[in-house]
Amino acid sequence: MATDTLTESATKALRINDTAPDFTAETTQGRINFHEWIGDGWAILFSHPKDFTPVCTTELGYMAGLQPEFAKRNTKIIGLSVDPVSNHSKWAADIEETQGHKVNYPMIGDTDLKIAKLYGMLPAESGHTSEGRTAADNATVRTVFVIGPDKKIKLMLIYPMNTGRNFDEVLRVLDSLQLTAKHKLATPANWKQGGDVIIPPAVSNEEAQQKYPGGWKTLKPYLRVMPQPK
Repeated sequence: MATDTLTESATKALRINDTAPDFTAETTQGRINFHEWIGDGWAILFSHPKDFTPVCTTELGYMAGLQPEFAKRNTKIIGLSVDPVSNHSKWAADIEETQGHKVNYPMIGDTDLKIAKLYGMLPAESGHTSEGRTAADNATVRTVFVIGPDKKIKLMLIYPMNTGRNFDEVLRVLDSLQLTAKHKLATPANWKQGGDVIIPPAVSNEEAQQKYPGGWKTLKPYLRVMPQPK
């Protein structure tokens, strides 16, 4: 079971930079308050339609393998589905057996659908119980939210049920989000850690000279490129 700080009727479409809705929930690692659990770091909340399904098994196993990389970035990860916590615990053994990684992060059991509705994964008219619901019924419970230390939503991704998610991309975006939160910079297409970065137009040349005395390359007045700061 889960409770939330907003009523279902008060929910609205979430957007980047909105405060991530807070909630309390039962997980495979005990009851949590979401904002307290995040603490002063970053967090990734990712949901899946149903336990004991093939694509989700590969996804949660891959995230288990990536968990040390997220930890290096002061980022916690937490899974969610509308299945009960007891199912999560049983399924975790299958994930470890088939994917080679033990699931050490918590998984939320949102059996009353409140969190799924709170985060816009399910419509309000979806009912109040997960009993009898199939993976197809929960197809839209397949999202990724990256949440910053300020509890603001930094990224939202929604995937179709039959396409496995690219969690390396989530890690790449997290690197960009953390870099640009620290420096007045932007990252170009397909950027990866250590690649060149962009000085955004909001930063004047005068300010850029103070911040980045190593200089930059001006390709166009609006496109200034420089090495990633150490």
